[in-house]
Parts: sequence; C-alpha cells; structure tokens
Amino acid sequence: MPKDHRAHIHGKRKKSGGKASEVETKGSGSYAEMLSEYTNKGEVGMTEYIETEDATAEKIKELATLIRESKYTVIYTGAGISTSAGIPDFRGPNGVWTCEKRGIKHPEGKAWEDTKPTLTHLAINLLHEKGFVKALISQNVDGLHLRSGFPRDCLSELHGNIFMEKCERCFAEYLRSSPIKSVGLKLTGRRCSKMRITRGREVGCRGRLRDTTLDWEDMLPEPDFSRANYHSEKSMLSITLGTSLQIKPACEMPTYGRRKNNKNAKLVVVNLQKTPYDSEACLVIHARVDNVMKGLLGELGMKVDPSDPLPPLEKQEKRETL
Repeated sequence: MPKDHRAHIHGKRKKSGGKASEVETKGSGSYAEMLSEYTNKGEVGMTEYIETEDATAEKIKELATLIRESKYTVIYTGAGISTSAGIPDFRGPNGVWTCEKRGIKHPEGKAWEDTKPTLTHLAINLLHEKGFVKALISQNVDGLHLRSGFPRDCLSELHGNIFMEKCERCFAEYLRSSPIKSVGLKLTGRRCSKMRITRGREVGCRGRLRDTTLDWEDMLPEPDFSRANYHSEKSMLSITLGTSLQIKPACEMPTYGRRKNNKNAKLVVVNLQKTPYDSEACLVIHARVDNVMKGLLGELGMKVDPSDPLPPLEKQEKRETL
C-alpha cells in the first residue's frame, strides 16, 4: 500500500492551495472552480484518437474473451464515462483543465441533479450482477455509479461523491438527492440521525456530518482506499474506462494485480487519449466508452436500455460505512 494516499499528478507531487468555496449547481466546471488553487494539473488538451469501427469491433471480441476467462475482474472509471451524461471531462480538447490553461471559459455541462447514468454505468452494473465484475473503483465525484444502483460495498469512490455526507462519529453515509454545497470534507451543518443502543436504551448518534468530496490536499477516504487496494491486488483483469491515468495513486491501482500478486494478470485500457500505461496493457481501445460497452454486452449476449427507469434515489438515505 502506498505510504502517501493523497491524490497527486502522475510523476509530480501537488502543491498546497487555498480554501475551497461552495458548490454551484452546474457539473464538473463548478466543481473545478471550488477546488483550491493548484498550478500543476498534468497534461491537458490531449489528442483524441478514434479507431475504425472494424478495428474496435475486433478488439471488443478480444475484450469479451478476456472477461469470460477472468476469475477476478475489476473496473476503474474516470471522467470519460460521464461525458455522454452532460458532464465535461478535464483533459480532453475541450476539458475543464484544458480550457482553464487556455484562458477560456470552460463548458458548464448539466446541473449535477439533472444528470443521469449513461449506458456505460448501466453496463457495469449488469456485468457485476452477472458475476463478470467483482469490484468498481472510480475517480468520479458525480455520484452516478450509486445513483444507477451499483452496490456500495463493491464500490470505491476515491475522490468522494458530490451527493454524499458522512458522519464524523459513526461514519454513517447519507446519499442526498441534491449536491452538497461544499468540498474539502467540511461540516455541512446537519447531524447524524442514526440510532444506537446505549445502556439498554435507544439514543441518536447526533454526530456532525461532513461533505465527502476531496480537495487537492485531502487524504483518500477510508474504507474506500483500502477496499480499492484489496480488489486491485486480487485482480486478474483490470479494465480502465474513460481515464487518462494521471492521478496517483488511482492511476497505479490497475497494475497492482500483476505487480503485487500474479504476473499473468492483465490490463485493458479504453480511452480516447493515450495514457502512461498503454505500453503495459494487453489491449488498448481508442473508442467512445459507450460504444465499447454496448458492443461488449452484445458479445456476451446482454443489453441495457438507458431509458429504463432507474432505482429510486432514497431521500436522505443512511448507509453504514463497510
């Protein structure tokens, strides 16, 4: 396990910044604005590559074979899986960090609460339900994995969740229907409503709640960080979807299976841009993630429909941290 489990840019340590501000209603653009100042955001404005449909189709068949044969598959997701939901990415040609570097206004995207899980989110859920995927590790804060119904105990949200509050006393989690108005693990002004038995009587926890979305200098959350390390080290097939793999330690986790456990473990990269780990992958697919996942489900004899009703989002849902 890495000694320092703060998030920092691949190959370079980050610098401290100022205080985070409150969240606005728009998506990743407003999220970027409320983070502390940070000068080195890594490579941005990265060229996108799109393969021919025939080349992608052949690679999807190979990916389907890898998944069928794998005994322990872990999926890793980044901003690229949520662009079709109306949430801008960060490092693409029109990404938030790219526009910032060029000194131009970044795309706002949809309001957080107006976004819906994409085909890729639903496909990951189905692959998990059918036993093809053991765990999911995400750098996204948009909450779309949980909102699509993916089970919390198999999900590691390494950078937090804009819809989640957490009790600092008993660690109960509350999934809200609207975004929390701060980042940086700040107090939200609300109290925990979890009940517990003390000296034979039921009493309320009343612990203070904090937002769960990380700022640059925050430590990665527990138990998500330990859970991610556990599944990564057991992984025989690591599939990265829509991430340029620049933020440590998340970018290193897909390689843990081979480096720390089994030399036969494999890495697959699905991303429009090149990544620092392409040379370590047995398969690299430069295509839109939704297209790849739709084709993959087809090869496995499955399908999903993004227009189908989603599981209801419970108001002020209480979850105990596992």
